[in-house]
Amino acid sequence: MSRNTVALLACAVVLGACGTTEDEASSMAGMTAEEHAMMQAGGTQGAIDSTGVAAREMVHLTAEQERALGVSYTTPERGLLTRTIRTVGEINAPEPRIVDVTPKIDGFVEDLYVSYTGESVRRGQPLLTLYSPLMVAAQEELLTARRMLNRVDSSAAEPWHHAEEMLNAARRRLEYWDVSDEQILAIEQSGQVLKALTLVAPFSGIVLEKDVLQGQRVMAGQRLYRIADIEQVWVEGDVFEQDLQFVRVGQQAHIEVAAYPSEHIMGRVSFVYPTIDEESRTNRIRVTVPNPGLRLKPGMFATIFLDVTVGTDVLTVPLDAVIVTGVRNIVFVREQEGMLTPKEVVLGTRAGRRVQILAGLEQGQTVVASANFLVDAESRLASTGGSMPGMQHAGHGTVIEPEAEQPPASARDEHQHDSTPTPTIEHPHD
Repeated sequence: MSRNTVALLACAVVLGACGTTEDEASSMAGMTAEEHAMMQAGGTQGAIDSTGVAAREMVHLTAEQERALGVSYTTPERGLLTRTIRTVGEINAPEPRIVDVTPKIDGFVEDLYVSYTGESVRRGQPLLTLYSPLMVAAQEELLTARRMLNRVDSSAAEPWHHAEEMLNAARRRLEYWDVSDEQILAIEQSGQVLKALTLVAPFSGIVLEKDVLQGQRVMAGQRLYRIADIEQVWVEGDVFEQDLQFVRVGQQAHIEVAAYPSEHIMGRVSFVYPTIDEESRTNRIRVTVPNPGLRLKPGMFATIFLDVTVGTDVLTVPLDAVIVTGVRNIVFVREQEGMLTPKEVVLGTRAGRRVQILAGLEQGQTVVASANFLVDAESRLASTGGSMPGMQHAGHGTVIEPEAEQPPASARDEHQHDSTPTPTIEHPHD
């Protein structure tokens, strides 16, 4: 007998003593850690499916086992499914109702009537007076054009039209500098030049910013005040990408703020931003909310609630009935005689403690609603040929076997000692 034959016989004896066949040993080559662990637990090569996930088999539970594991059952329901989208937003002043008060001419601030940030102003209310030498010269031109028109005989068409054009040009120049029609009329009627121009609030609101002091020299285009009308406010927040299908312009929403915890303030979605934030995978939405009494302040945080309808004829199951593995979603369907069969399902929208089933289940089937993880563990063990403690597989199911009476330790040790064969290797003669 050759040396190679001797080596093969030695390997066979060692493998036999370890309880591993030669075929199993060769199949273990190249296994992953998870596959090797399942093989050592008594599994087979089929314990891992093609996706690398532990396979599951049917499980049979008796009534006693169901009570012991706490298994309960439910049936998929079909009907109306609604959910609430909740997100955190911030209250802002509406952009179209924000205005900057800026002079269109250089000058000096003489009187400051609105002197602090946050002050409420009404439309037409004086904000400040501005002295400008250019403004004084323009008023002088206006009064000169007015006197010239008064001296010209209206029967002389050409001179009269020329004087009228000069008067209108002087008026327009003052209008371009934000002098109101009432102020221009008062100058013409009184014949007196106003030393300072009065700037007024363009609409009612609050002063968000004030960048001017009394006696300050200001330049044309310099911002003096920023005023916002907050009779309506914007509440802007972010919704997740998967929730965009339920958000539309005009949809009713309600908000809650910490300052008024017992109140639900209603508004409507006025805009959905056209882009997605690439980092957070969210989309910004805007809710327009009436603000009587100006109780909602820009800068406040608010919680936005959108009540949406997923569908009117939707198949759903309790969320606890689904085992989410990360690769697939499994439910256990109860067949005849208590046999539990794992079924892969396609999930839709989650609403509270229920989840939509798009495929894999039908109405009227019975599924496991609780103790799913225990059932799943037993199903995985069934695929490896093992069982949970106190459970033993028989056929396609799992049954509880009573423990056999064990002989005394001394008898077991003696029997084991007597019955253990000692492998021997015969060396061939050369």
